[in-house]
Amino acid sequence: MRDVPKMIALDMDGTLVHPGGTVTEVNQVALQRARDAGARIVVATGRRHSYAMKILSNGGFHAEDILLSSNGAVARRLDGQLLFRQELPLAAAQWLCQAVNAYRNCFVLTFDTVNAQGEEAYGALVVEELDALHARIEKWMTTNAYTIRRVQPIENALRDTDAPPIQAMLCGGLERMDRAYAELNAVNDGRVSLSRTIYPERDLSILDILPADCSKGAGLERLLAMEKLTAHDLMAVGDNWNDESMLGLARWPVLMGNAPAELRRMGEAKGWTITCHHFEDGVAEGLEKFFPAT
Repeated sequence: MRDVPKMIALDMDGTLVHPGGTVTEVNQVALQRARDAGARIVVATGRRHSYAMKILSNGGFHAEDILLSSNGAVARRLDGQLLFRQELPLAAAQWLCQAVNAYRNCFVLTFDTVNAQGEEAYGALVVEELDALHARIEKWMTTNAYTIRRVQPIENALRDTDAPPIQAMLCGGLERMDRAYAELNAVNDGRVSLSRTIYPERDLSILDILPADCSKGAGLERLLAMEKLTAHDLMAVGDNWNDESMLGLARWPVLMGNAPAELRRMGEAKGWTITCHHFEDGVAEGLEKFFPAT
């Protein structure tokens, strides 16, 4: 019997999702061939569950498919069933608010307010300031406006909740976020994990701040164990630095052709498969080797 992936982990933005904000029919058909062959489908994204579902609910996905959201912090089936959630301890979150003091105008705390039906409540996103975030990620801020709660100072959001946040985020220009990344790394001491996504053409960098030891790769290790599988059974497809942990874990790593140049060079050196761009259905190209159209 031919050796094929038993779990397929797919990033969303820049990978699975077309620039128009949809999952193309070509990618949907390729994923269905993998399902028909017995593969478990996992969408692994930096998006929150409900924000990812805005696209996935019309993307041909099945209720039993898994959504690993917030860069590995939360795993749910697409029908809303919670599989696991990793939270940022309140002590670490309180420390973080002080550690990012110079970046408060672009700082976001994220809480998992999703109910059993997969719906999200007001307060899922907490910010101290709005203007800098609107200037950098206006579309994201507008789309998520119904969940955004403004709290000044932002530490107060940690005092009036029983549930710790699942992650935090900084976003801004590449140079400023490189500086923030270096400064946080220098004082971190293992309290949190840092994950970067960069868009050089937009001079935009998103710095996700996660619970210690949390990543897409770590989340996939938990899911593999739940399915009684190992990394030997895993194919991972991604396009950016926050995908590095799952690409490094997988037996079959696939990197999109639109990945940042430095990441592509690293992938090539490691022998990763490089596909075409996401707007050319690179996911389907990566799957074709194992699940060809008949």
